[in-house]
Amino acid sequence: MSSALRDAVLAYTDTRASSGAFYATGVEALMLMRSDRPTSPRHALYKPALCINVQGAKQVMLGDEVFDYGELQYLVVSLDLPILGRVTHAAPGKPFLAMVIEIDVNLMREVMEQFAEPADPIAATDRSLGVFVGDFGPPLIDCALRLMRLLKTPHAIPALYPSIMRELYYWLLTGPDGAAIRRLTLPDSHTQRIARAIHVMRKEFASPVRIERLAAVAHMSPSSFHHHFKAMTSLTPLQYQKQLRLLEARRLMLAEAANATSAAYRVGYESASQFSREYARMFGAPPRRDAVELRSPPA
Repeated sequence: MSSALRDAVLAYTDTRASSGAFYATGVEALMLMRSDRPTSPRHALYKPALCINVQGAKQVMLGDEVFDYGELQYLVVSLDLPILGRVTHAAPGKPFLAMVIEIDVNLMREVMEQFAEPADPIAATDRSLGVFVGDFGPPLIDCALRLMRLLKTPHAIPALYPSIMRELYYWLLTGPDGAAIRRLTLPDSHTQRIARAIHVMRKEFASPVRIERLAAVAHMSPSSFHHHFKAMTSLTPLQYQKQLRLLEARRLMLAEAANATSAAYRVGYESASQFSREYARMFGAPPRRDAVELRSPPA
């Protein structure tokens, strides 16, 4: 079954154009990834998602935490998080292949409401990091394979995609990582409280961080909010905002051809020199040189 899934992803990516290593599909929430060689680390803002390694291996870094996951393993990202990731195992004859499925919390919650017994209370109180790795077993592989086959009949996607995802969520929620995954669905869990605060931070990233306001959004005291935020993101709120700003500035320079000074002010910096220093510290090169290198075609 795993070889059939690999063949399905290979066949799809063989016949479609990509945006870098990513391939859009007929399902808005599903993206495929393919790389014929290992890649250098790249910063990105991950949305809540299930990232399935079909072939090859990848490494992601969140703060000081490092996660390696290989073939037929998955990475769950439960919050909007700035993550540094790289493909570690790939070759032209055996490319890295992955499926990335955005998590639909409402649909997952509907599935959990069908359970005969209430969720484990640990799901509402656990403070672990908002990223973890698990094994992608046979029932999950079967769901992923049916998703890939569904792409061949676009007219059937609206009717059949939700039912496949319901089944996939069922196996995730009842599997070994079920307690951790259930945190995504519980409205008053620490995960969802921090998610609400992150939503405000993303919307207002150019404005100064006000811990008291974010804590009120999360229905926590300022000290409790700071503690839980750091536990789940591996970053302080100020560090998180800084990475959001720098990622957005990079996007502005690449997608809108903004110059470094303009990008700095648009994302909330008051000092262009401070922006340049922090940008180089995060991305390894000053803004202008980094933008030129990213626009240049690979050798």
